[in-house]
Amino acid sequence: MSYITTASGKHFDPIHPKEELLDQRDLAHALSMICRGNGHTRIFYSVAQHSIACAREAEARGYSKRLCLACLLHDASEAYLSDVTRPIKKELKRYLEVEENLQEMIWGYYLGQKLSLKERAMVFEIDDAMLSLEFHQIMPEELGEAHQELVRKITCQEEVPGKVEEEFIRLMDEYLEKNHKMVIFT
Repeated sequence: MSYITTASGKHFDPIHPKEELLDQRDLAHALSMICRGNGHTRIFYSVAQHSIACAREAEARGYSKRLCLACLLHDASEAYLSDVTRPIKKELKRYLEVEENLQEMIWGYYLGQKLSLKERAMVFEIDDAMLSLEFHQIMPEELGEAHQELVRKITCQEEVPGKVEEEFIRLMDEYLEKNHKMVIFT
């Protein structure tokens, strides 16, 4: 078998992905069911919760809806590939190629075009600060002080995956609706 069966029943090949099989419900469902840190957290805190927190931080910084959507989707490839921890991921050259290809396709499909280098840096600055916050609040150690740069104060807490899934879809719909009217700055 060279595909996975998604929550909505689609046969999705992450190695040779097809845009027409992308489904925001599949993204939201899978990401709400995957725990951050490979499950090595004090509570269940999903990739979807992390992504929502990143998008809300982008909003708090006054970023465009396009960048808010990019933050919401920055880990979307994990819905099809799962979450691989950073120490292992950096050793998996082929995985990184597949992940990059899939992530770029997802961003291109939902954002209308690729992110510029500046936009990517803005997204991953928030991602790193949020990771620092997660280590500070729900992991067994600190990972620096990047979380102190967050504009929006949040508390990482356990939430019901179904509610997180609904929030992810709601935010995605909101950003997609407004994204169609945006000017893209590179």
